Amino acid sequence: MSDQLFNQDRLKKRERLLKNGLVPYADTFERTHTAAQAKLETENKPTKVAGRIRSVRTMGKIIFCTLEDISGTVQIVLRQDDLGDTIFARFNELVDESDFIGVSGSAYVTKRGEHSVLASAFIMLSKALNGVPSNWYGISDVETRHRKRYLELATNPKERDAFRLRSGIIRALREFYWQNGFIEVETPTLQRKATGAVAKPYITKHNATDLEFALRISHELPLKTLMVAGYERIFELGKAFRNEGVDPSHLPEHTHIEHYAAYWDYRDNMDFTERMFAHVLKTVGVGQHLTLEDGTKINLKPTWKRVEFVGLFKKVTKLDLLKVKDAELQTFAKTNKIKDADKLSRIGLIDQIYKKLIRPTLIDPVFLHGYPTELQPLARQQDKNPMIVDQFQLVINGWEMLKAYNELIDPVIQRERFAEQAKRKQGGQDETMEIDDEYIEAMSYGMPPMSGWGMGVDRFVALLLGKVNLRDVVFFPLVRPSKK
Repeated sequence: MSDQLFNQDRLKKRERLLKNGLVPYADTFERTHTAAQAKLETENKPTKVAGRIRSVRTMGKIIFCTLEDISGTVQIVLRQDDLGDTIFARFNELVDESDFIGVSGSAYVTKRGEHSVLASAFIMLSKALNGVPSNWYGISDVETRHRKRYLELATNPKERDAFRLRSGIIRALREFYWQNGFIEVETPTLQRKATGAVAKPYITKHNATDLEFALRISHELPLKTLMVAGYERIFELGKAFRNEGVDPSHLPEHTHIEHYAAYWDYRDNMDFTERMFAHVLKTVGVGQHLTLEDGTKINLKPTWKRVEFVGLFKKVTKLDLLKVKDAELQTFAKTNKIKDADKLSRIGLIDQIYKKLIRPTLIDPVFLHGYPTELQPLARQQDKNPMIVDQFQLVINGWEMLKAYNELIDPVIQRERFAEQAKRKQGGQDETMEIDDEYIEAMSYGMPPMSGWGMGVDRFVALLLGKVNLRDVVFFPLVRPSKK
């Protein structure tokens, strides 16, 4: 690693620490108080604190430091008369802002009434070879914030708290499942078939078996296979991967939660969704009326609207999805400047028209239900109208938050659906799923009636935090390599 990565003055101080027989990177420190606890302590109480130095002010024979840990900040006071000339000088010469130090001393209150720790000794815990930006100025460049998330979080306690809230949201989701009789399971990330959703997968190879695998694009088929085994309510929270473009509402690697409940239908899942949102909002202390950072106001108070997809599509476009011809869809798409309309399949045309003209208009929560069967090869069609599947999507602020439907449990029809998908793929259509014969075989042993449900956790977190870009709610979003 090149020394050009380091501040040269700080690098020299590291070398001086070593020459003086001091350890610039300690193994541990016996802390007795966090910064917040130290500020609450009674005077003269022995106190040991540790953290990052955020500021240093030298006033003759006294040094004032602001020490920061996860709980907050506390003032450290170092007096030359207490530490002695050598130790005091060593601090002045070798310690910088951003270094981690451990301080032993006693709690006291300054003349100005500030609760502080009066140091009797200090130890270098970690010498920073570059200085973290100040909390006051922070990091303004968006690309740098995403590329060097650790620096943004180090300078912005508000953002650290946001990720703490993300953790609380995920915990609340799990608790709600447990309270409703679900068990958490884990299924493979490496899958032989990229199916369960319409998306381009990442392909990798397992050298020992010389086999190609896809990183899962969905949790769906392995979870439904477990329903064959006798489970009735299961859920999984984990990563899914889609080799697609990146925009404010899409990430190639995202956190996904999915569940299946035997003997439910999609209407049960609608009710479950409203109760889940209410539980999480209450648990983490977020109100039902949200204002996003772009000023958009959203009302999450139940009960939410339930609108038929086919009817809404016809209302906006004047096209009946159960009768419209492919040529009509293509003409409409071109007229409305849908990109690459002449290259899209029928499913792709419907999807893009919906995403460009309908979805952005849906701000408050709405359940869209009753989709054409051709759009959902894994969903069960209605008994009264086989051209429609019993499915819904929850849309909030133009984002598809989650999807649920009555599961197709007839292996014969499922095989026919997969075969139709294969024909479309051979015809050059990318928006298809792969055939999974192992899943068909599992289905043949019998599945209970059930409804499945899946949600992008990052979108849910972004909504509750008022964010409009998913990269702001994941620690390490995908970014292009730095040109440096």
